Amino acid sequence: MRLGVLIRYSLEVIMLMTLRTLTLLLVVSATPALAQIPDALLDNFRPREVGPAFMGGRTVDLAVYEEDPAIFYAATASGGLLKTVNGGNSWVNVFDRQSTVSIGDVAINPTDHNVIWVGTGEANNRQSSSWGDGIYKSTDGGRTWQHMGLRESHHIGRIVVNPQDTDIVYVAALGHLWGANPERGVFMTIDGGRNWQHVLSLNEDTGAVDLTMDPANPKVLYAAAYQRRRSAWGFNGGGPHGGIYKTVDGGRTWRKLSNGLPEGPVGRIGLDIIRRNSKVVYATVEHEEGGIFRSEDKGETWTKVNSLNPRPMYYSQIRIDPNDEKRIYVLGTQLSVSDDAGRTFFEGDPEVHSDHHALWINPQNSRHLIDGNDGGVWVSRDRSQSWEHLNNYAMGQFYHVTVDMQQPYRIGWAEHGSRSPGHCKRTLASDAGMRRHVRGRRSRRRPHDIHQLPERPHRPI
Repeated sequence: MRLGVLIRYSLEVIMLMTLRTLTLLLVVSATPALAQIPDALLDNFRPREVGPAFMGGRTVDLAVYEEDPAIFYAATASGGLLKTVNGGNSWVNVFDRQSTVSIGDVAINPTDHNVIWVGTGEANNRQSSSWGDGIYKSTDGGRTWQHMGLRESHHIGRIVVNPQDTDIVYVAALGHLWGANPERGVFMTIDGGRNWQHVLSLNEDTGAVDLTMDPANPKVLYAAAYQRRRSAWGFNGGGPHGGIYKTVDGGRTWRKLSNGLPEGPVGRIGLDIIRRNSKVVYATVEHEEGGIFRSEDKGETWTKVNSLNPRPMYYSQIRIDPNDEKRIYVLGTQLSVSDDAGRTFFEGDPEVHSDHHALWINPQNSRHLIDGNDGGVWVSRDRSQSWEHLNNYAMGQFYHVTVDMQQPYRIGWAEHGSRSPGHCKRTLASDAGMRRHVRGRRSRRRPHDIHQLPERPHRPI
């Protein structure tokens, strides 16, 4: 019996050593200076997709053509730009042949859905956030692209197109995540991207993460300035120059708003304006005394209405129903909904995938919502009471892939955001930090996001 165990153990050791040797040989073979693999040896290899069956990955922004909402774009953190012209029945990836596939924001020309702007480099602050190489423009619906500059901006948080003169475009650029650089702040073009003006420049550490335009006056804009720095040992988000800045002359001059807002260094800020009453502006502010703030005089004074601000470095998105100024959505690990202008919140449908980064509300029909989260693109037609997952596109966000030595072998992966079964979600290697998916639902949520919301049933629509 002991001899059998010894033989079995010896065979396992030999197999492990053989696997390591093969791995080393593959690495050596992949080094041009040491060896070359003839192309003919790889001619018969054909890749095939093996999963996950439930697609996902972080969707960071949405751009919808309001005259025909069946046409919209979904920007991903590391998978390019998805386009649909039939409401999500089919998709085409129109941004997967460029020098980067990491996107921070996408904007559509409000008068011509064939003109698309893409700001590259994810605007979130994850350890896995990829950087980009500036801003791109397409004039043929995404078939071809032209690089329009701002190469060292690295991460673009927002693009705003002037609806009265679509050659005027504003860009909120965060700059390098891992170091200082001057190409950050707010940039403006008046000639469709051929030339750029650096209209809001604070310093080499402070960029802009959000930007919103007054729907009644395109010369009035609000910018969220944000200082951040990631290092190998941690992340620091916030600084003395962060805050909300306003221009009333189309970007030529800016001033910092402060009356009623938290004092001292602030972190990430999200902005939105009520479409039918642009005097009312909302902001989520990261600060020890932060939360949701409301202004009723175009930013001159502010009042705190709620302490809710879930994990601001990763979310900081607030959206107001264009037809009902009391209906507010705050994006976070869960989708938080208010029917009383932000004083109280309840959780939207818990069946929708968690980690929300983008939300579009149909201005013609507030029951129609499109949500971008860590699990892809979701649609609601009953004002967030229920959701449909548009699970018909090949998109995933993988951190690691591995196989074991069984016959037949099993494949495991650490993948961000899909709803694959739990045994496929995890890698076979040690990965205690990743979250399990069990039967399509997350087995746990972050408690610091949950406790901020009082339990409250859905109200009738």
